[in-house]
Amino acid sequence: MDKILEGLVSSSHPLPLKRLIVRKVVESAEHWLDEAQCEAMFDLTTRLILEGQDPFQRQVGHQVLEAYARYHRPEFESFFSKTFVLGLLQQGYRSLDRKDVAILDYIHNGLKLIMSCPSVLELFSLLQVEVLRLVCERPEPQLCARLSDLLSDFVQCIPKGKLSITFCQQLVRTIGHFQCVSTQEKELREYVSQVTKVSNLLQNIWKAEPSTLLPSLQEVFASISSTDASFEPSVALASLVQHIPLQMITVLIRSLTTDPNVKDASMTQALCRMIDWLSWPLAQHVDTWVIALLKGLAAVQKFTILIDVTLLKIELVFNRLWFPLVRPGALAVLSHMLLSFQHSPEAFHLIVPHVVNLIHSFKSNGLPSSTAFLLQLTELIHCMMYHYSGFPDLYDPILEAIKDFPKPSEEKIKLILNQSAWTSQSNSLASCLSRLSGKSETGKTGLINLGNTCYMNSVIQALFMATDFRRQVLSLNLNGCNSLMKKLQHLFAFLAHTQREAYAPRIFFEASRPPWFTPRSQQDCSEYLRFLLDRLHEEEKILQVQSSHKPSESLGCIEPSFQEVASKAAVLTETPYTSDGEKTLIERMFGGKLQTHICCLNCRSTSQKVEAFTDLSLAFCPSSSMENVSFQDPASSPSAQDDGLMQANVPGPSEEPGVYNPAAAAFVCDPAVNDSMVGSPPDEFCCAENTSVPNESSKIFVNKDVPQKPGGETTPSVTDLLNYFLAPEILTGDNQYYCENCASLQNAEKTMQITEEPEYLILTLLRFSYDQKYHVRRKILDNVSLPLVLELPVKRTTSFSSLSESWSIDVDFTDISENLAKKLKSSGTEEACCPKLVPYLLSSVVVHSGISSESGHYYSYARNITGTESCQMCHQSETLALAPSQSHALARESPSAIIEQDLESKEMSKEWFLFNDSRVTFTSFQSVQKITSRFPKDTAYVLLYKKQNSTNGLSGNKSTSGLWVNGDPPLQKELMDAITKDNKLYLQEQELNARARALQAASASCSFRPNGFDDNDPPGSCGPTGGGGGGGFNTVGRLVF
Repeated sequence: MDKILEGLVSSSHPLPLKRLIVRKVVESAEHWLDEAQCEAMFDLTTRLILEGQDPFQRQVGHQVLEAYARYHRPEFESFFSKTFVLGLLQQGYRSLDRKDVAILDYIHNGLKLIMSCPSVLELFSLLQVEVLRLVCERPEPQLCARLSDLLSDFVQCIPKGKLSITFCQQLVRTIGHFQCVSTQEKELREYVSQVTKVSNLLQNIWKAEPSTLLPSLQEVFASISSTDASFEPSVALASLVQHIPLQMITVLIRSLTTDPNVKDASMTQALCRMIDWLSWPLAQHVDTWVIALLKGLAAVQKFTILIDVTLLKIELVFNRLWFPLVRPGALAVLSHMLLSFQHSPEAFHLIVPHVVNLIHSFKSNGLPSSTAFLLQLTELIHCMMYHYSGFPDLYDPILEAIKDFPKPSEEKIKLILNQSAWTSQSNSLASCLSRLSGKSETGKTGLINLGNTCYMNSVIQALFMATDFRRQVLSLNLNGCNSLMKKLQHLFAFLAHTQREAYAPRIFFEASRPPWFTPRSQQDCSEYLRFLLDRLHEEEKILQVQSSHKPSESLGCIEPSFQEVASKAAVLTETPYTSDGEKTLIERMFGGKLQTHICCLNCRSTSQKVEAFTDLSLAFCPSSSMENVSFQDPASSPSAQDDGLMQANVPGPSEEPGVYNPAAAAFVCDPAVNDSMVGSPPDEFCCAENTSVPNESSKIFVNKDVPQKPGGETTPSVTDLLNYFLAPEILTGDNQYYCENCASLQNAEKTMQITEEPEYLILTLLRFSYDQKYHVRRKILDNVSLPLVLELPVKRTTSFSSLSESWSIDVDFTDISENLAKKLKSSGTEEACCPKLVPYLLSSVVVHSGISSESGHYYSYARNITGTESCQMCHQSETLALAPSQSHALARESPSAIIEQDLESKEMSKEWFLFNDSRVTFTSFQSVQKITSRFPKDTAYVLLYKKQNSTNGLSGNKSTSGLWVNGDPPLQKELMDAITKDNKLYLQEQELNARARALQAASASCSFRPNGFDDNDPPGSCGPTGGGGGGGFNTVGRLVF
């Protein structure tokens, strides 16, 4: 029968005839044949199957073999023996190589035919060894896929015990060697199918024998972390990721990132190759594992790896967005890489040139999936442009391309950025390390206390949170300059963009410290603020003078020294500004004007002066200032810190450096005229500062009409103190006024009125004074109510020529008061006032904690306020005009009080920040209001209010094309480079510290501190740490890779 079949298949008879004869041969299998005839038939059919010249011959071989094996099973069992199968696997068949897929297919079919025979057990044992040997030879994907088919059908052939672990490891290595050189879709689909079969085999083995999973994953990591340049593991390994249980992420990532045996170079290679896996189609969870590893590395502060990998692979990940199958995973990884890479715009700028083309392509196809994708992508882009504003040439085309898509709110952007930063990653993956010292949840940066520098830190944070002022400072073009303003710009830029939890302002401190301030000793924050603003103002005035004389030279390239500011002060007084455009930044932001009238009660002649001011110093009413006073022995306080300046303290262009003499600025002394000043010229009517020991602790408000506290129970408010400041005063006794008309000292009435309001109103509550009776320095600890809304009475001016000609105008050009720059109008243009209430919102509060100006601690509360908020309040309050003679300028029950109550209720839920040196936390306006009632030694000292009836600020400079994407102006390249460099240095410092702590943890058996290392400084303390860290060590069981 075998001869007939052999002749038939090789004959030239028609195919239908051949099929008919083959059917007869198959039917004859039911008849009895001797052993030799069966063996001959089995040999012929095997030859046809393995060496058939065409599909017909191979098909005939399969049909006849299955028929004869079914009816002659003992004979087939004898033929398909262990020796025969071993020969096929080790030597091949005749002309066929042993690695030919046809041999595996033949064995696979043979096992199906012999399955019920006892001898199959021997074959299983044989194949358990042979398949391991075959896998170790790194078969091609097609052969490996056929082997996977065989082992999936006959799991008895899979190696057992320890050999199963070895088999899985070798199979992983084999997958790592897979390659597909074809670019044709058909071949690629076949390749993916083959790889999928092999990975499914591994999944089945891992389920059946869980002990094989971890060694397999170790082998995967060993393959992808290899630094051998001659070997590049196949991306086909990505097919295994979907089979790893997601619940193992935590333990596996912790093992990888904390294993000291895993070198940085190996980890970098592994992460890069895992990112390459994003291109593998149909693979699930690759993005999940990549992001988990990125977060794990951030948690253990291995920032060098993250930086290198991000810069190396960010463009590849972005390019994967073009392919629908892998787009979701690629977008997830891209988002995490960009949002976490916050120390430098370098990574984002690598993909910026490709964004517009991608967006236009997806917008044009109009598919729902494309629209959903673009919504996610544009949100990511808005976040990055917000974080790295200042590149309009790069961002303008992108903004144009995405203008039709919604923009996320600023709050959402800040939340996304804060949650994604490397320094925000949970350290639960590496609990053997201490807690990260990244930015707090507020996203704000603290200032490190350099040794009793809290007075500076609290002031700087208040100025930084003055949004319009900060933006103006950051927008200045000061490249090449070394001025104090340049240093302030540098400090503001770092506060806005550094990755550090707290920044050390050493350079700015040395440049801005008044010469008489003793280093490392407590000072008065109000005196420092006044000095700082004056220095900034004087510097800019000097530059304006230089610009007028040397217009061709670049300005501000040399920092004016303190002596230079003094030597040029006289020149500055001769160049008064004529328009807002010539004002300095300090004048535009903090400058106002105060007009003082003195009317002789004998002859009714009047003198007046118009003075510029940057802050108002508000004294307490005599009835309340002695109720709660803290005394201190003067012997224990060798120097005092607060000023002895007028209530209107004004750094002006005519001010000499000598006005900052601390001996004269030490006390809160209101102008008390000395005996030597009696009969002094009339140009000194305003006040005379005592440069020795003050005669009085407070102004002689003998006849001043002040609001009293009913029953001594009502808490005074800032409004009360402001009323008291502006109320008329009768000058009598030792404080009589020298009248030129009368040519003698006369009783007089003195009134002050604000004629021009500042954008930011600085109010200093005069809490520190010298009590001459007891010879002690004192602090007034009275609680003061802080209104959220403050209405400032401003006397608008008109031509003075319409006033009664019976008034005599004494014009005085002499500046005898410290910190006062007096600017006077000519008699032909003297001004009368039209009362108006200008609303302000509370922006920041500097608090002093302690009982003396020479000790204690400063901290500040602040929030962001722009010039466009609460404009409706302005119109409601305009009708509440004030007459100069009113004794209570702002009534408690005015409409503004109702507005304030409404705003306060809304502000309870808004964000206020507490800046306490290096610590920054969220707080509420309610906490600001209750600070003194909760902590009696903590009192509001310096207040900053933002004018609300204008849109002044930066709205005119704001670009709609993305120049100011996050509301702040773009930084100069020099600043951005410095911040980027420092951020990278900070990440390296964190990494080195983390490695050192990891080594300590590894060498210690257990060092666990439940409360961490948080040193909570006692209330009122002011140490150089100013903050503190936290964390602790504990031991965890971990898997070792």
